[in-house]
Amino acid sequence: MKEREVTDVATLKALADPLRLAVLGALMKRDPEPMSVKEIAADLDEAPTKLYRHVKQLEQTGLVFVAETRLVSGIVESRYRSAQQSLRLSPQVYAEGEQPPAALGAMLAAMDLVRADFQRNFLAGRIDLTPASQGNLRPSKFAHTTTRLTPERLRKLRARLDEVLDELFAEEESTGPDTVEVTLFALMYAVQPAPQQPAED
Repeated sequence: MKEREVTDVATLKALADPLRLAVLGALMKRDPEPMSVKEIAADLDEAPTKLYRHVKQLEQTGLVFVAETRLVSGIVESRYRSAQQSLRLSPQVYAEGEQPPAALGAMLAAMDLVRADFQRNFLAGRIDLTPASQGNLRPSKFAHTTTRLTPERLRKLRARLDEVLDELFAEEESTGPDTVEVTLFALMYAVQPAPQQPAED
């Protein structure tokens, strides 16, 4: 499956942990090659014992599956694959009711994962934020702003972001020798005005 739309609370809860997201990400990167828990642990620099329950929870929600088994030193070893290449939260998970807390957990876990990944790679000198105009062949970008927009301008901005993301998700991954792994994390939110407090007499 190329993309899975997440609609249920159980899957949202499974995604509400940065380590489970990292496990899923490792499997997505290696797809279609299956990985054992030990291989995933080595990829993430974690202890295998720390990952078994996380992998099982991902399997229970259908996010990963056992692609093959093999006998290693007399023990049956499972090798896993991701059930999808990408995930998208359904608009309904943001609706009123029981789901928003689970959706919030999944979003916060993704933020934590991106933060940890960025920090690790930045401190290792693997991220260069200088612009292309200064000769950087693999320019990255950091921007943060808070501004006031009319509802119309906000809708236009959201539509433009959707176009860029839809185009990116639809593209096949490059496989040439000069390709680099790129992470794009998008979060834009409009804060509703605070409710007016009744005037005191």
